[in-house]
Order: sequence, then C-alpha cells, then structure tokens
Amino acid sequence: MVSSSHEALHRIFQQDPGLFARAARHLGVAFPPPVSTVELSTDLTETQPLERRVDTLLQMNTEDGSFLLAVESQGRPAPDKPASWAYYLSYVYAKYRIPPVLLVVCADRGTAEWAARRVDIGPRQWCSLSLRPLVLGPDDVPVIDSPDEAARDIPLTVLSAALHRRDPGADAILNALAKALKGLSADDENTATTFIELTEQGLGATQAAELWRHLMAVDLSFFQSQTAQQLRAEGRAEGRAKDLLLLLGHRGVEVSEEDRERIVGCGDPDVLGLWFRKALTATSTAEVFASDEQAGADAG
Repeated sequence: MVSSSHEALHRIFQQDPGLFARAARHLGVAFPPPVSTVELSTDLTETQPLERRVDTLLQMNTEDGSFLLAVESQGRPAPDKPASWAYYLSYVYAKYRIPPVLLVVCADRGTAEWAARRVDIGPRQWCSLSLRPLVLGPDDVPVIDSPDEAARDIPLTVLSAALHRRDPGADAILNALAKALKGLSADDENTATTFIELTEQGLGATQAAELWRHLMAVDLSFFQSQTAQQLRAEGRAEGRAKDLLLLLGHRGVEVSEEDRERIVGCGDPDVLGLWFRKALTATSTAEVFASDEQAGADAG
C-alpha cells in the first residue's frame, strides 16, 4: 500500500513507465515511449568495497568563498575515466557540500585534448549532468626559460618542465630552474630539495631527466651542505631498501633476519639498486648479494 505522497510520486512510474515520456512533453523534452522496461534494484549501496581515489583533493578558501579542487594527473586517454571523474565530483559535493572543480593535468597533447572535451551524461534528449574539467597541457603552460622568471615562480617552472619534458625547450627550462634554485637561501634548503625531487619525478623516463640529474650533481652540489647531501643519500637508500624487501617478499624469497639487517643497514643507493635488479630473477638472497664475478663463476 502506498503510504505517503513521497511514495506515490515515484511509484506511479513503476506502474506505468510510459508515463515518463508523456509527462516529459510538458517540459518541452521529447523522449520516445519505452518499448520495454526492466525494474532494477533501488539499493545503490556497494556490497563490496570499491576503492576510488582522486589524485589530490584540496579545499580552497578564497575571499569569494570556498571550493574543492580535485586534481587528476592523466597520462593517456581512458574511456572509463570521465565516469570516475563525475563520481568523484558528485561524491565530494555530497560529502562536503562545497562546490568542486576538476583539474586534469596532462603532459601529452593528445591526452590533454581528449580530457578537455565536455562530457554530457544522460540521453540525447536531456543532459542530466555535464562534466567540464579544466585541463592543463603543454600548450597551456608557457615555456619558462629565463632564470629571473623561474625565480619569481619556481613551482610554475617545475610544472612547465614536467609538461614540456619532451619538447625542444625542456633543456632551457631545466637550466633556468637550476639557476633559480641556486638563488635560494640556505634556509630554503628543504624547499629546494622538494622541488628537485618533484622535477625529477615529473620528467619521467626522458632525456630531460638525464640532464636534470646531471645539473643536480654538478650545478647544485655546493648548494647543499655535506650533512644535507648525506641525509638525502640516506633517504634514497632507505626507500630503495624498503622496495627491495617488498620485492623479495612478493617473489617468495626467504629473507633471514641477518639478510634483512644487511639490506636495511646498507647506505649506498647504488648498491641497493644493483641488489634490486638481481632480486627480479634471484631465487635466494645469496644470489642477490653475490658479486658479478661470483655470479658468473656459479653459472659456469
């Protein structure tokens, strides 16, 4: 039995699904009458947890009010992504009650063009939801190749380098960025280290990344104190040690407490990198630790 006006206003469409097309005409929208209908479960609860994570979500408070900024880094076109983006925006709006904005950052021009397309969700007669992301691609961020300009906005220069990493102007951006970082005071050492790492990550596996590593090894060696350089090396070593242990565990290679201490206690990132490469195929930690000469003798 219908017990309230709330129930009646939606159940009537269960009784006569064709009513929707007839009623919609009064709104000036022409839907064709249904040929058949299937009544689906109204329970939209996900019975199994489905992990959905936006890359970055920030609440931006301004003089004009607040909004949420959802930032997605997109490497290539993905047909299912617009649906996920629409879900992100709807979810955060329902959760926080703050207007959301989606920013998609693409280092590839084709991907940027794809991401910038407006996506209308709904049948052709009526768009119920429109997805309109803001997109930053290589053509949307200028090439910053002046050290003075780079110094005025180092984060923007880092973004410029990442987006133009495959362009001919990448080298000039990196040289300008390196000179700008030199101008930072000793008090800004931690800030400089952060931008150095972000730049290296943003360049990916490109020739520009090789140039950046060279610039950091040569041009900025005086910027960091010996203590800071040692701390940075220790941080890299710690990360590589964790990666190596995870890889060995994933491959089912037994690691004794002595082996674990040897890995964790190694402070040389290059040695740990060598061990990591061996661990990709090794069946024991003895193979991982073996020198190249010993490995060759064992093979013979």
